[in-house]
Amino acid sequence: MFTHVMIGSNDLERARIFYNATFAALGGAPGAIDSRGRLIYTHEGSRLMITTPINGQPATAANGGTIGIAAASPAHVLAWHDAGVSHGGTSIETPPTERPNGIFVAYLRDPDGNKLTARTQTAP
Repeated sequence: MFTHVMIGSNDLERARIFYNATFAALGGAPGAIDSRGRLIYTHEGSRLMITTPINGQPATAANGGTIGIAAASPAHVLAWHDAGVSHGGTSIETPPTERPNGIFVAYLRDPDGNKLTARTQTAP
C-alpha cells in the first residue's frame, strides 16, 4: 500500500548517524543522499526518507504518529534499540519486551522526536 514514509529533520547529519546505526543493527545498509538532499533508506521495496522541510519551517514530530520497522528476531529488536539509544535516540514507553501475543517490540524517539518502533513480525 505505501511506497515510502517521509519524515522531517532539523539536522540531517545527526539523523544520518542515528538511522545508519539503527538500520545496521537490523542488517540494513547505510542511507544515501539523493539529488534533492534527502536521506533515503531502502529495504525489500520499502523506503524511509528523511528531509529538511521544504517550506523552510522547523521539522516537528507527528503527535500520535509512529513508524513501525520490521525486525527478523528479538535479538535484532534489542540491537536496534541499543544502537538508537547509543546514537542520540531516547528509549520510550516500556523497555524492549515481549507482548502477550508473542511479538517482541521496542520503542524509541529519534533525535528529532519522531516515534519509532521495531518489532518481530510474527510470534516465535
